[in-house]
Parts: sequence; C-alpha cells; structure tokens
Amino acid sequence: MPLNLSQGVTDISGQVYDLHMTIFYICCIIGFIVFGAMFYSIVRHRKSRGVKPANFHESTKVEILWTAIPFMILIGMAIPATKTLIAMENSDDAELTIQVTGSQWKWHYKYFEHDLEFYSVLATPKKQIENKLAKGENYLLEVDRPLVIPTNTKVRFLMTSDDVIHSWWVPEFAVKKDANPGFINEAWTNVPKPGIYRGQCAELCGKDHGFMPVVVIAKEQAEFDAWLAEQVAKQQAREAEEQRLLAMQLSEQELMDLGKRTYDQFCSACHQPNGQGLPGMFPALAGSEMVTQDRQGHIDIVLHGKAGTAMAGYGKQLSLKELAAVVTYERNAWGNNTGELIQAADVQARKNAAD
Repeated sequence: MPLNLSQGVTDISGQVYDLHMTIFYICCIIGFIVFGAMFYSIVRHRKSRGVKPANFHESTKVEILWTAIPFMILIGMAIPATKTLIAMENSDDAELTIQVTGSQWKWHYKYFEHDLEFYSVLATPKKQIENKLAKGENYLLEVDRPLVIPTNTKVRFLMTSDDVIHSWWVPEFAVKKDANPGFINEAWTNVPKPGIYRGQCAELCGKDHGFMPVVVIAKEQAEFDAWLAEQVAKQQAREAEEQRLLAMQLSEQELMDLGKRTYDQFCSACHQPNGQGLPGMFPALAGSEMVTQDRQGHIDIVLHGKAGTAMAGYGKQLSLKELAAVVTYERNAWGNNTGELIQAADVQARKNAAD
C-alpha cells in the first residue's frame, strides 16, 4: 500500500518490514478487541434499555489479569524486535568499510581498503530550486558523485560529522544512522541486486537541510572493481596535476573566470552572488576587512572553515587551483579590487603551515 512502510531491497529491510507488519497486526487485534468490547458494552448496556449498573469495587483477580496480559503481549513483541535490532547493529565480518562524514551540506565518502575519497554534493540545478525551470524526476535527490558499492557484499559504514548532527538515511537499505561530531556510529548493508538507491539527511542540520541527498549505486563486483580502478586512477592523476600546478602562475583572467564559476557553485547560496551575504546569518564578503586585508586568514578560512559556524572547509573538496581561484575572485570582485592574485602554491603553503 502506498502509505505503508516500504519493503526495501536488503535482507535487513525485509526483517524490519516483517517486524513492522507483525506489530501492526497485533495492534489491530488489540484495537478490535478493546473497541469491540467498549462499543458492545455501550450498546448492550445503555440506559434506554433499562439496564441497571452493577455496584462493585476493585477486584484483585481483574487487576492481575489486565496487568499480566499486556505484559505478556509486550514480551511477545520484544522478542522479534530484539532479534531484528541485534541483526541491524551487527557489522562484524564486513568486507568493505566506508567512512561517511556529514558536513553542511554534503557527504564525504572514504573507502578504507582503497586509496579513494570524495565529496558528494546536490546536483539539482539551482534554477529548479528557484522555480525558474521545471522540476526534474529526481528533484533534490540527485548528486554529482554518488556512493558506489558492490552487490552481495557486506559494507560497513562509519558515520561521523565535521560540524552539526546529520543523519545518513537510505530507506531501501533500512539504514538510518546519526552522524555526530566527535563520535563514530556504525551501520551496514548488503545489497543483493544492482540499482540506484536514494535517500537524504534525516536530521534538521541547518538552513539547507533539504538539499543534502544521498545516492548509492550498487554494481556487480566486476563492474565495481572496474569503477574503483578508474576512480583511483583519476584521483592519482588529479594529485599529480596539483603538484604540477604548484610551479605554475595562472593569469588574472584565468583565476577570475575559474573563481567565479567556483564561487557560484559553492559559495553563492550563503554569501549571495553579489557578495552581500545574509545579515545576521552569513557575513558579507564585499568590503570585508578579512577579504581585503587578511590574505592568510582568507585562505585559511576557505581551506579549513570556521568552527562553530556554518562555514565549512573546502580543502578536501576543491583542488588547489580552484581554491586559489575562488580566493582571488573574492578579493577582486564586488569592488574589493585588492589586485592580489592567489596561486596554487600559496594555498599549499597554508596547508603545510596548518599541518
């Protein structure tokens, strides 16, 4: 039924569904008996029939009976519920471990057994969100880089957060686990068939909470291995390219063009396209003392974010070239006009200083 709990695709989700239906039917039976007895008594013993109410007080036997029966029902419900909960928490013998880190408003995935990590960010076009374009089929449930896992493999997830409490939720896996800053929570899944499975953050984590989807693609083992090799190779190529860029000096035009594209994609939602920010929530960058005067502080906050605020660090998400470009753009747009160009080597120097 469309209003019922979905059955999901994993064995655990099937157990959760069966448990849900079992408890539901028990509640239906209890409701039928209780309300049936109540309505029967109202109709059968109504005053208009001349029925005289009985005159009696407490009964020890009745007290014991209506305490013992609910207690036994609860025990009967607790046994299958406990078995399912224990199975949901048992992540032993996992063949693949992935660290899932939430931050406003994106997910970071790190494959422990492989040299691969990346961010997954909402891919729904901004114009759809602003009602300037028709909504797509997977509106607000699409990302630029989905998490990819192999089928028929027990995958363990280690959940944590960089800032506030998030919750990683994929209904078809029956996985919903909080990601708390400073703590590690565990969950696991074993997907039996290939497919695309969608979810979202299920914890109110800030103003853009609704723009933090989860997309998981399950592939057959051979396809997953090929995808993994390709992604590792691409990551290594990007790292090599970054090292090459350290010796290069990009022109002002190159930095400003790339910086604007990067700013529009990652920064404009909070600080606004005109750099004016949102008073009381997100500071303006136009005319900002830090942006116009504190070169090192500006690079540091873009790299590492600012604790206790919604400003997340982009040091792991963006390349050195993109980081340098967006800082350059912010220092020379909206009338700031500092004339300073930030190069990849400058960003790398601040990274090294923090390490």
